Amino acid sequence: MRNSAVLAVRRSVLCALSCAALSAALPVASAAAPRPREASRVPFAARYQAVQHGGVVRAANSSARGAKGTESVNDGATIAYVDVDDDPNTYNSSRAELAVPAGARVSWARLYWGGNLRVGEQKPPKDNGRVLIAEPGGRYKALLADTLIGHRAADGADAFQASADVTDLVRSARPGQWTVAQVNVAMGRSKVGGWGGWTLVAAYEKASEPLRRIGVWDGFETVGPKTGELRVPLDANRYGKAAAGRLGVIAYDGDRGTSGDYLAVRTSRTKSTRLADSANSADDVMNSSITEFGAARTVRFPDRTNTMGYDSDVFDLRRALRDGADRVHLRFGSRKDTVWLGALFFQADVRR
Repeated sequence: MRNSAVLAVRRSVLCALSCAALSAALPVASAAAPRPREASRVPFAARYQAVQHGGVVRAANSSARGAKGTESVNDGATIAYVDVDDDPNTYNSSRAELAVPAGARVSWARLYWGGNLRVGEQKPPKDNGRVLIAEPGGRYKALLADTLIGHRAADGADAFQASADVTDLVRSARPGQWTVAQVNVAMGRSKVGGWGGWTLVAAYEKASEPLRRIGVWDGFETVGPKTGELRVPLDANRYGKAAAGRLGVIAYDGDRGTSGDYLAVRTSRTKSTRLADSANSADDVMNSSITEFGAARTVRFPDRTNTMGYDSDVFDLRRALRDGADRVHLRFGSRKDTVWLGALFFQADVRR
C-alpha cells in the first residue's frame, strides 16, 4: 500500500534526494541566514503591530489528508499527502487564495508552516525550517525560516512550527492562489494521528477602509490537560462600544469531535466571551477546519472541510467587544486534547 510505513520512509528518502537537486536551482525568497535554532517552547510575543486604514487577511491550507478521505477524527487515521502541483519532485503541495482587496498595498506578510514529524514514519527535523513557495502564476522559490523554530515532542507527537517574512514577495505578486510545498510532515498511521499545513498572513493599507488597529502575535505553546490554560495579552488599547473586530488563530492537532478545547476573549469591561460560530463550537473550537466567521470563505485547492488536525480560523469579535474595551486578553485551554498554538492575528476598528 502507498501509505505503509516502509514505502513512506522510502518515498521520503527519494524525495529528499530529488528535492535537494531541485532546490539547488531554485531562487531563495528570503535572504540566506544561519539556520535558526529550535526550542520546545516559544512564548507568545508581538510580531507586527500597526494602526492604519486597512486590515489583515490570510490564505491557508492543509498539507496532509486522510488516506481514505472519510476519517472524521485525526487520531488513529491513516495520513497521506495533499499534492496538487504537477511537479514530480514535490511530495506535498496545496494552494489557497490571499484575498488582498483591489487597490490595497501590502504593508507586512509572513508565512507560518508546521506539522507532526512522527506518524507511521519519522521525518528528520533538519528540514523543519524550509519550504517551497510560489506566488500566483509564479515558480517555486525556496523559503527559509528566519526566526526561532518551535519544536516539541509530547504525548506521542513530534510537533513543530516555523515562519518567515515574505513581505516583498507578497507585495509584488499579482492576485490569485499561492502554493506552498514540502512542509515537513510525516505520513502513515499512529495513535495520535498526523497533521500539517500553512497559513500566509498579510496586513494591508487601503485609504477607503476604516481606521483599524492590527496585530500579529506568534510563538509555540502546548495546551492540554497537563499544561493548564494559556493566557495571551493581545492589546491594551481602548475600543468603543460595539467595535467591529476579528481574531485569527493558527493551531495544530485539534481533533474534530473531541470536546473540551475552548478559546475565549476577556476585556476590561466584559467577562470572558467564548468564541464560536456555525463551524466551530464553543467546546470544540479547534476541530480541523479553515473557516472565516463560520464559513469556508477562503478559495483553496483542495477544499476539504476536514483538514485532519490543522486549524486556521477567523472569528468575529463583535460580541466580545460589545461593551468596548481598555484591554483584550485571550484564554486558550483544552481538557482532553494536546493542542499546539502557533499564531494569532487581530484587527479592530478604532474611533477617532
